[in-house]
Amino acid sequence: MDELAARAAALAADRPRDARLRRVGTSRAGEPLWLLSVGHGSRQALVVAGPHANEPVGGATVLRLAERALAEPSLTEGADATWNLLLCLDPDALRRNEGWLAGPYTLGRYFRHFFRPGFREQPEWLPDGAQAAALPETRALLALQDELKPFFQASLHGVDIGGGFVEVTRELPGLDQRVARAAARLGIPRELGPYDTLYWPSLGPAVYRIPPPRPRDLAAAITEAAVQSTWFHPHRHGTLTAIVEAPMWGVAAVEDDSAPADADAVLRAVSATLRHETRLLERLLARIRPHVTGTPDAARLLAPVDDYLLVCPGLADAWDPDTAVPGHSLPPLSNAHLAALRIAGRRLVLRTAGLLHRLVTRSGRDPAGALPELDRLIDTGCADYRDGCGARWIPVVRQVEYQSRVVLAAFELAGEQASARSRSGEPGWGSGRAVPMHRE
Repeated sequence: MDELAARAAALAADRPRDARLRRVGTSRAGEPLWLLSVGHGSRQALVVAGPHANEPVGGATVLRLAERALAEPSLTEGADATWNLLLCLDPDALRRNEGWLAGPYTLGRYFRHFFRPGFREQPEWLPDGAQAAALPETRALLALQDELKPFFQASLHGVDIGGGFVEVTRELPGLDQRVARAAARLGIPRELGPYDTLYWPSLGPAVYRIPPPRPRDLAAAITEAAVQSTWFHPHRHGTLTAIVEAPMWGVAAVEDDSAPADADAVLRAVSATLRHETRLLERLLARIRPHVTGTPDAARLLAPVDDYLLVCPGLADAWDPDTAVPGHSLPPLSNAHLAALRIAGRRLVLRTAGLLHRLVTRSGRDPAGALPELDRLIDTGCADYRDGCGARWIPVVRQVEYQSRVVLAAFELAGEQASARSRSGEPGWGSGRAVPMHRE
């Protein structure tokens, strides 16, 4: 966080006529929410970094985008655009990930220092609607969206294990080709069957559209979490939002769109592993919880643990062909889908084990004798990622360049689309021009 703020301040000091840094809010722990704006165009673009604290690449990406916008007038004057770059939406949680951010970048170090808040403490989500938003970080972002009325918004995310993909709130023809070119040049695998988009329409390889909610089931819950979010809040202003996912550890198998030899056998194995390891984690949590209630940050570390353990059994049943609810079966699956589900099941277990490991370590004692079992669980899972899935670390500079190229491609295509709709006089399509707003 300190490095992000310092570098943004240096950019603004070096180019004071073209770049401005302002505080647009304050986190729950008193951290400033910084917005770096570049250019003076009437059309507003908003880029949000750090919505998920374990996905830090977005902070480096917004700095890269600021450098590009300052160096290339075609991105500002030529596009009549102002780039508004939110350095980090959840600085409190990012601070809790700093134990692994300096490296070495190993899977074991990542999961043992992993932190991501529970669902209700993630600032992009609006489970009770925008008017009832409880987190100051969420309220700051909502206010910024309503102030700017951006024609384009990018939310910068990271895939810890897998490949890159993009989710959009409206169709954006041509984006899949631009993503393919950026991925090929930088050696980034594209995720052709992400768990997040399992029930969503594809707009081309590795590009997906968030649909309206479906009838009540697990798929609906995933979709509604996306619709009830700050991704869709500025929709009424005509904003197109792109959620840009860049991987940290790449897995080639997520690009394999061939038909599997026996999908049901793979699904049964993935589900059985998830059930077995979930039961193990539930037993470990029952032993650990009585001894850590007084540990600093215990409530924040336990909230996501409880979330993960709540959803794991339902996911295992939904993926297992022997227990899936009739009428709510999985869509046709490729080998890419199966690889993504294997990764997702393992991820839930490793995140939970990592949070418990961190909680016990922070307490300074292990009366339940849980650390050896947690270490074995983490080491086994990381070995499966590394040796079974072929997960390989992608250098940060390539993660950043890939994500920034995808954002620039989406910005350009969204700008063309907005101009075309504006010329046609289509109702409900915002201009992307900022309006004055009262601030407390």
